[in-house]
Order: sequence, then C-alpha cells, then structure tokens
Amino acid sequence: MELRQLQIFGMLAEELNFTRTAKRVHCVQSNVSVQIRALEREFGVQLFERLGQKVRLTAQGRTLLPYVERILRLVEEAAAVTKAGESPAGALLVGMPESVLTYRLPPVLQVFREKWPHVELVFRGVSSTELVPCLEHGDLDLGLVIDDAVKSPGIRAEVLCREPLVLAAQPEHPLLRLATVGAEDLCLHTFLLTDQGCAYRSKLEAALARSHVRPKAVMEFTSVEAIKECAALGMGIACLPKIVVDRELSSKKLVALPSAGFELMMNTIVVWHKDKWISPAMEAFLSLIRLHLGSAPVGRGAPAKQPATARAPVGLQRAATKHEVCGTTPLSSRAFRRAAP
Repeated sequence: MELRQLQIFGMLAEELNFTRTAKRVHCVQSNVSVQIRALEREFGVQLFERLGQKVRLTAQGRTLLPYVERILRLVEEAAAVTKAGESPAGALLVGMPESVLTYRLPPVLQVFREKWPHVELVFRGVSSTELVPCLEHGDLDLGLVIDDAVKSPGIRAEVLCREPLVLAAQPEHPLLRLATVGAEDLCLHTFLLTDQGCAYRSKLEAALARSHVRPKAVMEFTSVEAIKECAALGMGIACLPKIVVDRELSSKKLVALPSAGFELMMNTIVVWHKDKWISPAMEAFLSLIRLHLGSAPVGRGAPAKQPATARAPVGLQRAATKHEVCGTTPLSSRAFRRAAP
C-alpha cells in the first residue's frame, strides 16, 4: 500500500468522479482507476461502486474513509512539525458549540493569529454529545464545551472557568413583577430552548424536574441568535449562558429573571484525548485559552480550579499577557460547520 493510493482514494471519495479526481491529483483518469483497484486488492474488498458515469462508496469504503483521512492528516501534521521544529505550525482542529466559538474565542483567536500565524486553525461546530466521539475517533485535536463535567475514560478534561446561566425575557414579561421567580412560577410559560442534547437545556430541565415542574410549552431552536430575538419579541423565556446574552442585558433588550430556589451554573471545559500528542500548536492554544479564560471576570465566567488529573503542558505559559487579550477580529479558519449550540 502506498501513500499515493490513499491520497487518490480520499480525493475520489470527495469528488465521486474519476475525471475530476484525475485533474486534482494531476494524472490521467486511467491511473486513478489503477490505483483504486490496487487498493481494493490490498484490502480484498470493493471500495467503490461504479454505476455508469456515477461513483459511490460501498459500505467498506465508508468504513475505510475516516481512517484514510486520519492517516493523511497525520502525514500532513508530521511534515509541518518536522519543517517547523518546535515552533507552532500545521493544522489544529478544534470542535465546539456555536456559543463558545462566537462569544468566548474571538479575543483569544486575535492574539493567537498574531503570535502564531503559521498554525492553520480549523473550527468545527459540534454539540456537547458529539464532542467526545469526535475526539475518540481522532476527528478533532481539541474541544471546548459548556457543561457540568466531561467524564470519559479516554478523555482528559480541564475546567477553564465557571459559566452562569440566566433565564432571560423581554422587559415587559409578567414574571418580572415578582420579587423572585421560583421553579413553580415557570410552569405556565413558554420556554425557548436549544435542541435536545444541549448541556444547558438539560441543566434547566433537571432543575425544573427536581421541583416537579414542566413548562407549558417549549419552542426548540438550533441557533442561540434566534432564541434571543424571539425572547426579545415576547415569545417566551430563554435559558442561555450569561455571556451569550450580556449585550442584550446591557442594552435592556432582555432582562434576567430574578430566579430563586435553584442554581444554574456550569463550566467552560477544554477536552482532548488522553493519548493525543501535544504538538507545539496545540500547546500554544491550550496555554492561551488558560491565560484568557482562566482569568475571566466574575459575571462573564468566573475562574475555576483545574482538576488534579489535568496536567498543563509546559513551555508556553507566558503566551500572552492579560492586557494583550482584547478586541475581536473576523475568525480565521478553514472551516466551521454550524451545529446545535
């Protein structure tokens, strides 16, 4: 088996067309066919179905594809690291929900791009439930998530800061006439929530269940921006991390309900596979988010202690000073597929 064969396989799996694949790998179409047949003989299975002019992966081809992608990514990473030595370089794949990427990371990314311009940052939108499987399968180098905890035998997790959740509604909402809002006061109202599996939706539902309360109705969204806009129009109560609604609370477009009787507090957590090699690029990113998020002010995510099992990589502890982490720039990334927050 040759690396060239795997590269052609990966390209054909993406294009599903021999002619376009041949153009991309700079060879004649017949050579693409020869390389694919050689790979099929190597594995003893058919990897593609050829239906006239159409091509599609077989079940065995779909099984092989993530392994090929991982091999090619490791080869690319090895080449980048070898050329760059100890300097951060190469691709870094980071997965996180929309809320973390949009409201936590822009200032961090601005500093990172200035300090380490040779690192190719790739962001992928993943939900809380998708994150651990992606790390286990090697589809991501790192992940960030808002949750209570991430518990998995193969995953190393480190709490960066506390994340308070708020119940937010339009300023004219009837519950704001109350001095404090208990769980029992919420049963007659509509909630605007993220989709099933989102950690902070689960947090709210668990808190209400302990008080034997069920909302009158739930409207489900995949976008936190849509939730905020609908809440501002009086369509219901939003439950979101405070950092997500800080701007709306400051402008009085939304108001936080004075809840009592139950606490809604979570953590921003960074996670990676326990056997993952900490590349210079990954070490630099970890160092910077610890510096920035670990010193987040109270009300915008209070600092939290690192768990004893989370060992900090060394060598880049002074990646940036506190005053350097400021402002925002457009996110520099090769890909970001939006998923549920």
